[in-house]
Amino acid sequence: MLELIGPFFRDLNDRTGWNFNVFYDPYEYGRFLAGAATTLQLIGWSLALSLVIGVLGAWAQSARSRALRWGVDAYIQAFRNTPPMIQLLFFYFGLGAFTPAVDMGGYSQPVISSFAWAVIALGIFGGAFNVEIFRAGIEAVPDATLEAAESLCFSRLQTYLYVTLPLAFRISLPALTNNLVSLAKTTSLAYIITVPEMTYVLNQVWSDNLNVPEMMLVLFGFYITVVTLLAAGLHAVERRLVLPGYGR
Repeated sequence: MLELIGPFFRDLNDRTGWNFNVFYDPYEYGRFLAGAATTLQLIGWSLALSLVIGVLGAWAQSARSRALRWGVDAYIQAFRNTPPMIQLLFFYFGLGAFTPAVDMGGYSQPVISSFAWAVIALGIFGGAFNVEIFRAGIEAVPDATLEAAESLCFSRLQTYLYVTLPLAFRISLPALTNNLVSLAKTTSLAYIITVPEMTYVLNQVWSDNLNVPEMMLVLFGFYITVVTLLAAGLHAVERRLVLPGYGR
């Protein structure tokens, strides 16, 4: 790839002074690819964790245990009503101070890396919204459908896994898509706890080469591309799984 695009961007720099060195300098190009890979992994793991939390939290909200229901409500209020940047700092610097570290021979390496803390913090943040989204979907499942499952001798767990959750997921998809896209954009905040994702990497590039406008354009274009593709994929799933009679 660098052999194909490198000459054009090098010539652009020579002729105009626009220095997109991440597309012609091998070292900077390697940093760019590493940052892109970290960003995509961060988005993937954060979205996956938020979905798991959303499913489990929505189930817990209808549990018989009052303490469990109160615990889920407290979690939602705590993480839905605080800024994600504050949560990242809290997990990394607050809870991170109490996690063990491994002696690497002259320096200590935390057991939980900054990347892992970012996934945990962002997943929990997004999960707080997903719980409410799935809860709304569960409440929209017709009572007659649940009664039919009960008549077939399904247990409460079987009804949730095989009847309620699949229907609730399809009903919740429009709101869920919006939240997942928003969470994907929020992952850019992970640079504040030194996660080497795209924002962090390009910040280093423009600090070393004084090409801030060019790298800001690259950063802007990168997130437009990634988030647009994610949104398009989720909308395709939404159209594929749409329930006749809901929102039509």
